[in-house]
Amino acid sequence: MSLFTVWYTYSDDTALRDTVRPDHRAFLGELAAEGTIVLSGPVSSPEGAPAAALLLVRADSADDALARLSNDPFQVNSVVAHIDVREWTPVLGDLFDALS
Repeated sequence: MSLFTVWYTYSDDTALRDTVRPDHRAFLGELAAEGTIVLSGPVSSPEGAPAAALLLVRADSADDALARLSNDPFQVNSVVAHIDVREWTPVLGDLFDALS
């Protein structure tokens, strides 16, 4: 399996995001328990930019990564406005052995 960075860019509906967040985190927690989600969390956004998050996903392909996340309550409830997926190849650092 390969590693993929999945960037979520959120809609402007913060109330909806706050309402759906517990279900979103429970869903990602299940994927983490099975080894699909390696890390996930919000990222800071520059002034005026939409809120966003980064997920590090183990999958066979970019399409597989997207498929594994397709039932995420944030996606199902249109909290996510845009998704960008890219394969990532770590080459060094403190977590290199753990991610290889």
